[in-house]
Amino acid sequence: MADSRSTIRRRRAGRATAGLAALLLTIAGIGLFEAAETPARPVVTAEIDGIIHPIAVQYVQRVIERADAQNAALVVFVLRTPGGLVDSTRDINNAIIEARTPVAIFVGPSGNRAASAGFLITVAADIAAMAPGTHIGAAHPVAGNNERVDETMAKKMASDVAGYARTIAAQRKRNVDLVEQAVMDSRSYTEKEAIEASPPLIDIIASDIPDLLKQLDGRTVTRFDGRTETLSTAGAALQHIEMTRAQQILSTLAHPQIAYLLLTLGMLGLTVEFWNPGAIFPGVAGGICLLLAFFAFQVLPVNYAGLALIVFGLILLVLELVVTSFGVLAVGGLLSLLLGSMMLFDSPLPELQLGLGFIVPVTLATAAIILFLVRLGLQAQRAPSVTGESGMIGMTARALTAIQPGGEGRVGTRGEIWTATATVPIGEGDTVRVTAIEGLLLTVAPETRIRG
Repeated sequence: MADSRSTIRRRRAGRATAGLAALLLTIAGIGLFEAAETPARPVVTAEIDGIIHPIAVQYVQRVIERADAQNAALVVFVLRTPGGLVDSTRDINNAIIEARTPVAIFVGPSGNRAASAGFLITVAADIAAMAPGTHIGAAHPVAGNNERVDETMAKKMASDVAGYARTIAAQRKRNVDLVEQAVMDSRSYTEKEAIEASPPLIDIIASDIPDLLKQLDGRTVTRFDGRTETLSTAGAALQHIEMTRAQQILSTLAHPQIAYLLLTLGMLGLTVEFWNPGAIFPGVAGGICLLLAFFAFQVLPVNYAGLALIVFGLILLVLELVVTSFGVLAVGGLLSLLLGSMMLFDSPLPELQLGLGFIVPVTLATAAIILFLVRLGLQAQRAPSVTGESGMIGMTARALTAIQPGGEGRVGTRGEIWTATATVPIGEGDTVRVTAIEGLLLTVAPETRIRG
C-alpha cells in the first residue's frame, strides 16, 4: 500500500515537472519568435557637401524628422564643408540637440574638412567621427565681405562665437580649450590631434560608414540632456536620404557665381528686348533668369546696398534706350554694376563672395555687349527714316503725267500713285525725287536738278 502511494506521488511530480518544462519552453519559444519578428532599427544616412546655408538647414531638419518617425537607431551625416552662415549653423545644432534619434557627424571621406561652421556642427553632435586624412577647426568669425572692422567689434564677434562653442563643447564633454582656440586663434586639428587630446575633440576615427557603425555597436551615448542610450548598429539596414529635387535646384542656384550670372544674363536679356522690341525670346529668357537670381538671393547673404547699385545700373541702361547720351548712361550703369557686384554678397567666406577674377571678365563681357548695342542704336538713330512721311523724303518716283509749275499731276512710287506738284515743269515719264510731303500731296523735283 505504501509503495503504491509512493509511486503515485512520483508520477504526479513527474507530470508537474514536465508541465513546467513545457510552459518554460513555450514562453521561450514565444520570446524567440517575437525577437525574430522584430526588425532591427535602421540607420539613416545623409550628406552635407558644401556651404552651410538655410537649404542645408531644411535638409538636416527633414532627415532628422524622418529618422525620428522611423524610430531609427542612429542618424549619420557625412560632412564636408568650408563653413557657412552662423545663423544656419545654430539652426542645425538646435535640430541635432532636439532630435530623439542620436546623431553622428562623420567628417569624410579622407582628404576633406569640416572648417568654421562645420567644426561647430561636429562639436555639437552626439558622436563626432573623422576619417583618416581629414581636419576640422578654423572657426574664427570674420566680418561680412571680409571688411576690416575695429578691434572692439572684432573681439565682440569672436567672443560671442567662442562662448557658444564653449557651451556646446562643455555639454558634450569635449576639449573646451581646443574648441576656444579654434575660434579665437583659427586653429585646425587633424583627426589624430583631435582624438588624442585630453579630453578628446572627437569620439572615433573610422575609414567609412560601415567601419563607423561597427565601432559604435554596443556603445553607450550620452545625449545633450544627459540621457544615455546604448546603440545597436550591427546588421542595421542603411537608409540614405537625398535632398529633394527642389532643395537640389535651390542649393545649386545658391552658389554666388551662378546667382550672379543669372542676374547678369537676366539684365542683358531685358536690355536686348528694350533695344529690339518684339524679339520676345531675350525678354522671356531674361525675365526667367532674373526670377531665378532673386530666388537664390533669398538663400544667400545679400548686401542690399550692392543689390541697389546693380538695380540702379539696370535703370541707367534702360534710360540709355530713351535718352540720347551717346553711351554716358551706359558707362555709368556699368560702373554701378561693377561696384554693386563687388559688394553684392555680405559674407566672410570666400566661397560666398565674388572675386575680381570673376567679376571683371563678366563686367567686361557685359560692357562689350552693351557698347555694341549702343553703337547699333546710334547708327539706327542717324540713318534716314524709311517709314512714314519722313521716309518718303528723298524717294525717287516716275511722273505718270506732265506737271506744270504750281499745278498738280500724278507720280508713281513704292507701287502707289500719288498726287504731286512741282515748281518746275515735269514731263511725263521723267524720273523725279520727292522733296516734301504735305498730307497726301507730294512736292517733287527733277532728279537731275537735285543731283546738280
